[in-house]
Amino acid sequence: MKLKTNVDADTGKQDLVITREFELPLELLFKAYEDPEIVEQWMGTKVLKLENKNHGSYQFETTAPKGDMVLKMNGVIHEFSPNKRITRTFEMENAQFGVQLEFLEFEKLTDDTSKLTMHVIYKSGAQRDQVLQLPFTQGINMAHNRLQDIVSKLK
Repeated sequence: MKLKTNVDADTGKQDLVITREFELPLELLFKAYEDPEIVEQWMGTKVLKLENKNHGSYQFETTAPKGDMVLKMNGVIHEFSPNKRITRTFEMENAQFGVQLEFLEFEKLTDDTSKLTMHVIYKSGAQRDQVLQLPFTQGINMAHNRLQDIVSKLK
């Protein structure tokens, strides 16, 4: 089965580009990144903070079924332009991957379809390659599939 989210990572580079076309109007795709309740549903994580503004910040936390904290993610939102772009940092606490810089671009294709392009930059090519050794591509596809399913019910 072909994955709907594409991850392009050129050899020897320290960045990657993630693209996905959604069967969602632009405003609903953007809302999936803006609304804490929707973010929690498709990411499967708790939103502790989400300040959708220039120089805002966010913090997410994922717990195991017994309530043990498994993963904390946080970052700074450098640019927040509704229905256009989000520029932010992303960091997983207590992980070896370090901080990454993410440029999220939202594009209207038709009244009912839109595209997300994420340009992600890592500190080094080695760090990026470590991330790609994980089931990263499958994970982002699963998350985007959930996003599509959950947000399409809001139409």
